[in-house]
Amino acid sequence: SLQIKDDWSGYSLDLFAYPEHYFEDLKSVYIPHGVIMDRTERLARNIMDDIGDHDIVVLCVLKGGYKFCADLVEFIKVLSRNSNKSLLMRVDFIRLKSYCNDQSTQDIQITGGEDLSLLKPILLCSRLIPKAIVDTGKTMQALLKHVEGFKPKMVKVASLLVKRVPAAVGCHPDYVGFEIPNQFVVGYALDYNEYFRDLNVR
Repeated sequence: SLQIKDDWSGYSLDLFAYPEHYFEDLKSVYIPHGVIMDRTERLARNIMDDIGDHDIVVLCVLKGGYKFCADLVEFIKVLSRNSNKSLLMRVDFIRLKSYCNDQSTQDIQITGGEDLSLLKPILLCSRLIPKAIVDTGKTMQALLKHVEGFKPKMVKVASLLVKRVPAAVGCHPDYVGFEIPNQFVVGYALDYNEYFRDLNVR
């Protein structure tokens, strides 16, 4: 992963265009959108190298993971079209909720997972779970336990962001875009009480 140092304060907001209604709410741009896209393409290449010979089900983790998942899937599709690996890919969705305001909570809610039983023939192939952010790892741990109950052949997790937090449970994604300090970030579908999802930068 690409590590962002603890003392990194981000880029000045004056360098970027962003919605006027957020002028008073943002401090800086932590990771520009172009850098996110370049890193996501690199993750797609790594995924193709590792599991490009398998049919996969991509399980998009809503709501915060939808933009990362959409961009990652698009890069994988482009790479698949331009390579000698023909990849059969399906996309399904599951919703996790583990935040109250800006704090990760012990209460993890999973909705949508009951529909995974309908995909069991495909679950026996590879499963890729794109997630926007991992902090303590408890949410991911709960999701993996849920998914593994359907006995997939292989489960891989891709996360755009992983936070360096002292309370981490040691559950680490297979593919990581950026490792960041324990800062609360919004944008690129990550929110604060449903606000800021419309920002393309973090």
